[in-house]
Amino acid sequence: MSTIFDLRISVQPEHIDVLGHVNNVIYVQWMQDVAAAHIETLGLGVAQYLELKHAMVAVEHHVQYRKAALAGDEIILRTWLDDINALYSFRQYAFYREKDQSILFLGNTKWACIEIATGRPKRMSPSFIQAYQPVPTDLNPLDFSALYAQI
Repeated sequence: MSTIFDLRISVQPEHIDVLGHVNNVIYVQWMQDVAAAHIETLGLGVAQYLELKHAMVAVEHHVQYRKAALAGDEIILRTWLDDINALYSFRQYAFYREKDQSILFLGNTKWACIEIATGRPKRMSPSFIQAYQPVPTDLNPLDFSALYAQI
């Protein structure tokens, strides 16, 4: 079963744009990075995708930038799965700065299952369905007083 997943990062100089804060596209890269790290811990990463001959690809992102992240900030990238059906999984993100207890960013992605060889939609295999289960409803992913699996 899936759970909430945290990845700690430090904002690097190359993340900063001409306005002095993290560039918008970096947040999307962080969404990809934390999702990839999460699926690896679920035992269904890139190696398994290639073996099973199908994969999940992003088809839709929604993002909300709430506060600027700055050089040197320590940030928790949090992700979790909140829904699934035969073709799609739905992943949520919240990026948090501990020093001022601020949620900097919220986002979500709709992921589609595809056959790698053709790029066509494919029903998720039982391996995918088992790994990509939504988090239990008794967990509050926006409660950063609890930290979760990290790498």
